[in-house]
Amino acid sequence: MDAEGRKPFVSIIIPVKNEGEHIKNTLESLFNVKTDADYEIIVVDDYSEDGCCTFLDNTPNEKIRMIRTEGLGLANAKNAGADIAKGDIFIFCDAHLFFEDYWIERLIDPIKNGKAAAANPGIADAANPSNIGYGYTWSKDLEPKWNTDRKKDPYPVPLLAGGCMAISKEAYLDVDGFDRGFVVWGHEDEEISFKLWLFGYQCYIVPEVTILHVFRPSAPFELKWDFINYNLMRMALLHLNLVRVAKLSSLIKYSDKEKILDDVLSGNVLEKRALYFKKRKHDDNWFMEKFNISF
Repeated sequence: MDAEGRKPFVSIIIPVKNEGEHIKNTLESLFNVKTDADYEIIVVDDYSEDGCCTFLDNTPNEKIRMIRTEGLGLANAKNAGADIAKGDIFIFCDAHLFFEDYWIERLIDPIKNGKAAAANPGIADAANPSNIGYGYTWSKDLEPKWNTDRKKDPYPVPLLAGGCMAISKEAYLDVDGFDRGFVVWGHEDEEISFKLWLFGYQCYIVPEVTILHVFRPSAPFELKWDFINYNLMRMALLHLNLVRVAKLSSLIKYSDKEKILDDVLSGNVLEKRALYFKKRKHDDNWFMEKFNISF
């Protein structure tokens, strides 16, 4: 129940791109575990070419809604699902997960109780379930690295993993969701976590919940370093001070640094930066000091 004694309605949003049998396995796992939660499932088929979602075209399951998008990329496929979601809380899930009993209720508990705006479970390797990550932090070169230390009770972390991320609708709307200027794949989870903290929200780990994640050796769609580095530089220009922007630009690998910067600047990033800097409650110095990140 929420503060008004009402059970929150949850929207589970699953972006899909050439997932093969994984999406069917994920949905089967969702329906096979026990839960008392009220929820819907929104599958966003972002121009899959392998027919992985055709089994849903005429599904009789009223909990499932599917939409098809035209290659929006991961961040905007998630946003497309959220745009039609009816839930008070959104849970963004990868299409290659396995769940456990009552995972929804336990994962959203710190959001319901007002301790956090967003939360992660422990995310384990399906091929090695003892290998569990509890959100991310950043290295001295702003590279994401898993937190592997498990605490007993829910606790704050700098960055949440996007593979299974719960967030209140209120917070999602306030920060304008996943960045709408991102392309294809890369840094979506880092950007929204960073943004949540800067806007005054908290991101928590719920260590008593563990989700199994299938880590694949390669992406089932075209993925280039230019896409990843574009998103990285856009995140930097949205949220970092200019000294850090310059430092990060110098660290870019596998892409033409000047072209990446020019491409990012040709969009709306500076307008967004100005809006965010006016609205946010903390700056990047505060974040780096809070989480002892030496970047």
